[in-house]
Amino acid sequence: MVYKRVILRRGKEESLQRFHPWVFSGAIARMDNVDEGDLVSVYSHDGTLIGNGHYQVGSIAVRMLCFDDSEINEAFFVDRLTQAYKLRQALNLMRADNNSFRLVHGEGDFLPGLVVDVYGSTAVMQAHSPGMHFARNIIADALTKLPGGIVKNVYYKSETTLPFKAQLDPQNDYIIGKFDTDVAVENGLKFHVDWLKGQKTGFFVDQRENRSLLEKYAKGRKVLNMFCYTGGFSFYAMRGGAELVHSVDSSAKAIKLTDDNVELNFPGDSRHQSFAQDAFKYLDEMTTDYDLIILDPPAFAKHKSALKNALIGYRKLNAKAFEKIKPGGILFTFSCSQAVNKEQFRLAVFSAAAMSRRKVRILHQLTQPADHPINIYHPEGEYLKGLVLYVE
Repeated sequence: MVYKRVILRRGKEESLQRFHPWVFSGAIARMDNVDEGDLVSVYSHDGTLIGNGHYQVGSIAVRMLCFDDSEINEAFFVDRLTQAYKLRQALNLMRADNNSFRLVHGEGDFLPGLVVDVYGSTAVMQAHSPGMHFARNIIADALTKLPGGIVKNVYYKSETTLPFKAQLDPQNDYIIGKFDTDVAVENGLKFHVDWLKGQKTGFFVDQRENRSLLEKYAKGRKVLNMFCYTGGFSFYAMRGGAELVHSVDSSAKAIKLTDDNVELNFPGDSRHQSFAQDAFKYLDEMTTDYDLIILDPPAFAKHKSALKNALIGYRKLNAKAFEKIKPGGILFTFSCSQAVNKEQFRLAVFSAAAMSRRKVRILHQLTQPADHPINIYHPEGEYLKGLVLYVE
């Protein structure tokens, strides 16, 4: 299928020949009269068809959906979503004790601009490109056709993820079905998912494996969960046998959700306390000798322009943790900033450790789970970085 044409400058097809899914605006020589979100066919300078994708005004001008002449229709989305489903099936994520996972991870599932998280029978869909926004109804219908009928409700949540300049005015609402339940299950633990008003799709499923790892270290320890959001690390630590667990977040709404989730799993358990307070202020003033600390802040850098300040922020935050953690303590520290690479994050943490003059060893180097796959042709898809450190 041939769509409106985008013709590249000489030599600019090389990254696409290596299947990188982005066409940058500076690579385009000329194009037909194309509107925001249109399907386009991309050609090299000599007229050779490279593939089809979604056009968007901005630095990333085309997100490639295929590298042939495939028609981008409902059958295309059904096929791609079915392939995504088969991967999650192979990962054994659909179990009696687990019904929450990422079904579509943008470029990692060869659907750039689309994210779908599943909580029970509800799929929460986010469009990050105008093209995926315009295809939302086709995609929602395709989701309900997945094997086993796992998706019955599709909630569209893209008010904050689409480019502001596109002026699309998306409305968060159910495309198919209706509210069923907001309780999902992850590795046998229950949690409320606020996909109506919460961050992202309502829960951070990308920390599932890292939460499980923390559980193994929690027995008998005093745990501090900074930037707790919905409290995921907190109730895993409690199941792991922590002596006490303190959850801190600057958002009172997040603290309420954390408390609700702890109560859902450990009703009346006095080991848990929560604090709505600024992270740096809490770390400065804390008196408890914590020997297991989790630092999982929101992205300090969403763009390269903020990189310098982000690295300073990571260094200061980790330095405070190194200063305060009890000898023999374990620090789980993360960055979810796509603009910060693994080496830069590790250097920031290394600098913080050196400032503390304490002996620090790396126990684990963490990343995103397998349901957040990285397209081998798109290394930019690796965003979650974590270190587990033993501090003498």
